[in-house]
Amino acid sequence: MSMTRAASIKDVANHAKVAVGTVSNVLNYPDRVSKRTKERVLKAIDELGFVRNDAARQLRAGQSRTIGVVVLDVGNPFFTSVVRSAEDAAALNGSAVLLGDSGHDSDRESHYIDLFQEQRVQGLLISPVGDISERMEALRERGLPTVLLDRKADETGFSSVSVDDDAGGYLAARHLLDLGRRRLAFVGGPTSIRQVSDRLQGATRAVQEVSGARLEVLDSENMTVLAGRRVGNKLVERDPAERPDAVFCANDLIALGVMQSLTMMNGIKIPDDIALIGYDDIDFAVSAVVPLSSIRQPTEALGRTAIELLAEELDTQHPQHRAVVFTPELVVRQSTAGVGAPAVLTAVS
Repeated sequence: MSMTRAASIKDVANHAKVAVGTVSNVLNYPDRVSKRTKERVLKAIDELGFVRNDAARQLRAGQSRTIGVVVLDVGNPFFTSVVRSAEDAAALNGSAVLLGDSGHDSDRESHYIDLFQEQRVQGLLISPVGDISERMEALRERGLPTVLLDRKADETGFSSVSVDDDAGGYLAARHLLDLGRRRLAFVGGPTSIRQVSDRLQGATRAVQEVSGARLEVLDSENMTVLAGRRVGNKLVERDPAERPDAVFCANDLIALGVMQSLTMMNGIKIPDDIALIGYDDIDFAVSAVVPLSSIRQPTEALGRTAIELLAEELDTQHPQHRAVVFTPELVVRQSTAGVGAPAVLTAVS
């Protein structure tokens, strides 16, 4: 049968010489249909190239089989890894993931939330730009459960999955201090980003425990390699005596950019002149020109647990909201401990 338009369920019924309701049962309740009839309908579907109109189905059902996910920066391998894990977990439940990248822009974030509502997603995972508690409350009132991703919920009314970034920042700075470094610098994006401010808070706490140690805060425009290179270039311009002897970067992308600036034709040795540590332990960290020490976050567990928390919200009329907080780990490589340094994992107590 030659057709110039997409085949409809009625076309399939006519082709298979069955009722429309029978085709619907084959698609939705195949156990209700005899084997012979089911084979005839499936053959008709194949011959006509029929594609199920899932948009129409979800309008009737009032909900789709999709989950909306909004992250701060899809270009950061950390978020890519988290989303991949969430996607794998969602697939086990028969759902798919729709991804939105806010780019640290609250307007874009709001746009994606609106779009996912229009798509009637089952629920939403979001790593927010700022405080969106009021928006989340409104979403819940409209029947859209929301779980915070990589951000601990400040209120008990929502579920969240996160990593203890204060502990991670403390662990990174403590490592540098234990190496004998005393002139530390912290390089991060806007402190309006909760993860950045928490990591700085932990590093500050560690420095305050050591007499004679100090911590300089160097702002970067954002959390990218290019932003890290710009900060690194400013460090290179300083007199050697005015440079920090250790740098803690709020993520690995910034740290890789700083490393590029310090090592590319500038004669600054890592870690001899400046020890360098990042955060996230992305795949590129181990293959950097100087393998990068970092604070590892359990990306697989973050994505999987976020889906589990959302499933609890969906399956329970009055869910018990949970804030799951994971513990970060220190990964020691050559950028802090020198040649031959093993990748040692140290859990925070």
